Amino acid sequence: MADLYIIHGWTYTVEPWKKTLALLRENGISVKMLHVPGLTEESNKEFTIYDYMKWADREIPDGAIALGHSNGGRILLNLCAAKPEKLKYLILLDAAGVYEPSAKKKAVEGLAKLGKPLKKIPLVDKIFHKVTGSTDYSKAPENMKKTLTNMLSSDKELDLSKVETKTFILWGKKDTTTPPRQATTMYEKLPNAELKFYANWTHAPYISNPDELARALTVLVKRLKA
Repeated sequence: MADLYIIHGWTYTVEPWKKTLALLRENGISVKMLHVPGLTEESNKEFTIYDYMKWADREIPDGAIALGHSNGGRILLNLCAAKPEKLKYLILLDAAGVYEPSAKKKAVEGLAKLGKPLKKIPLVDKIFHKVTGSTDYSKAPENMKKTLTNMLSSDKELDLSKVETKTFILWGKKDTTTPPRQATTMYEKLPNAELKFYANWTHAPYISNPDELARALTVLVKRLKA
């Protein structure tokens, strides 16, 4: 079993994670990056949150420590709500999962349903980036546009109070995709959580602050394994 399992966010490559992963391994942390179907692992399927929960349940051993970034956090929150005994510890890094009704989210849901004819319009890419943290809307196949709609809709049903797993929330104060207020909401609703903000981190600290992220995770994982 690895010391840490990671589910990345809405991205089509884990290349930007390489420095953080290398630093973790240099610091003695064995880590496994999972490749999300439809994103960094090819698939033509339209996924629901339940599909991703089942996938994560298969890929991550019982009693493990797992980290979810952005949409990866959403997946793990749903898994832990359904199976509180699954993980020993949950780490949320600028995670998605808090439902906030907004014009932007409704726009993305509508655009995802409309599909390919709109993919070259700059505004569409801009809105998608704002909601998901991804600049890859133009690369998204039809099934993943529909999957995005499913992910955003799933937040309406997620009951954070059912996540009994000990949870550590790490969040960038400069995150404009899942803003800091969502971290506070998670902290208030999760029964067993700790929250720490990082002043200079963005939504993707593995890009903006890989050294700091690796240090923070090294300290945390070693503490949890001690």
